[in-house]
Amino acid sequence: MPRFFIQGGRELNGAIDVAANKNAILPMMAATLLTDQDCVIGNVPAIADVFVMAELLQSVGARVEFTDPRTLTINTSAVRDTHPAGELVAKMRASVLLAGPLLARFGHWSMDHPGGDSIGTRSIRAHLEAFQILGSTVEIGHGRYEVRNHHPHPASILLEEASVTATENIMLLAARIPGRTTIRNAACEPHIENLAHMLESMGIGIEGAGTNRLHIVGAESPGGAFCEVWPDHTEAGTFAALAAACHGTVTIRNVREEHIENVIHVLHRMNVDLRLHDHTLEIRPSDLHGVRQIVTGPWPGFPTDLASIFIVLATQAAGMTLVHDWMYESRMFFIDRLKEMGAQIVLADPHRCVVSGPSELRGREFVSPDIRAGIALVMASLIASGPSEIDRIELIDRGYERIDERLRSLGADIVRAE
Repeated sequence: MPRFFIQGGRELNGAIDVAANKNAILPMMAATLLTDQDCVIGNVPAIADVFVMAELLQSVGARVEFTDPRTLTINTSAVRDTHPAGELVAKMRASVLLAGPLLARFGHWSMDHPGGDSIGTRSIRAHLEAFQILGSTVEIGHGRYEVRNHHPHPASILLEEASVTATENIMLLAARIPGRTTIRNAACEPHIENLAHMLESMGIGIEGAGTNRLHIVGAESPGGAFCEVWPDHTEAGTFAALAAACHGTVTIRNVREEHIENVIHVLHRMNVDLRLHDHTLEIRPSDLHGVRQIVTGPWPGFPTDLASIFIVLATQAAGMTLVHDWMYESRMFFIDRLKEMGAQIVLADPHRCVVSGPSELRGREFVSPDIRAGIALVMASLIASGPSEIDRIELIDRGYERIDERLRSLGADIVRAE
C-alpha cells in the first residue's frame, strides 16, 4: 500500500492551482451514456475516481480515451450491457450515477449496492423512489437492485432531502424522457450546474440549474457534447484552510469566487487575512480565532466535504469552535487521530464536536479512513511537530490530484512511498 511520510512544522509559501471538480467530472462521464455520439470533456482531473469511472463505462462497452492528459473522448455507441462490473461498483459510491442514463437509453439497470467512503449510511432510496415516479419498476434482493423503465413519463418530483447524486440521476433519466420533468428541493451545488451545462450542449432543455427548482425537458436522441469541468471549490477551501493553519503566504489560483462564498465567510469569522480577486485567493499569516459554530448544510451552506478540514483548522485557532455536520454520522470519528496528536476535542455526539485551541500537534502514524478525513490528516501532519506517516493514501488519491507534488511546490516536506 502507498503511504505518505511527512515532516511537519514548516511554513507553506508560494502559489498553487485548484484542480478540476471531482464531483462534477463523474456525473459528466456518466452522462455520455445518453448518446451514441462522441462526447469530449476538457479539464479532466487526474484522480483515481476518474479512472474507476472510465473502467465502469468500459465494463458496459464504452470506448474511453484520453486524447491528451486533460481531455477525455467517450463514445458509448457500442454499449449493450446494463450491468456495471461488480468489483468496480464496490469501489465507488458514484457508480450509482450510471443508473439514470442506462435506464434512460436502454430501459434497464441492475447493480449491487455501491461502495465508497465509510462516512455513514448512504442509502439510494431517494434515487429508486424517483425512478418509480418516472415510470420504473424496482426490485431489491440481497443488496442488488433491478430496475426497469418500460413506461417512462415526465413528472414532478419532491426530494425528501437535497441529495446531489439523486438530483443528478433524475436529471440523467429525465434527459431522454420527452416532456417536462421538475425536481423540487433539488441540490444546487456548482457540479449540478456543470452537469446542466453539459446536458444543454447535448440538446436537452435545462431550467433552474443552481436553484432548488430544476426543470428538465427531455430529448429522444441527445447529441454529442463538448464541455469542460469547472474548478473544485472543495479543493480551493482545503488549500485556503491549510495555508491559514501553516501561517505562510499562499496564492490559490483558478478559483471561482461565487463558488467559495460560504468558505470565505467562515474564514473571515476565524480572522483569516485573505484577499480574493480576479479568480485568485491569497492567504496571509493570521491570528486565528475560534468561532461559535460551523454548521454544514445544503448548498449554498457550508460544504460537508470541508467539515474535517475545518476541524483541523480550529485546532490552531484561539478559543472554542463547535463543528456540526448533520449529514453523515461517521464523519467525526477521525478526530480520535487528532486527539492522539494533542488536539483538544470533545465529541459531543456522532454529528458534533467541540474544538479548543490553539493546540500544539505532534506527528503520529495513521491509516487514512476516507478521502476527506485523509486530506485532513495530511493537513494536521503538516502543522504538527515531528514526523508523521499516513497509510492507505490511495483513498486520498481518489479526490486530490498529485497532492504530494503540489504541496511540495509550497515547501511541504511530504514524500510518497510504496
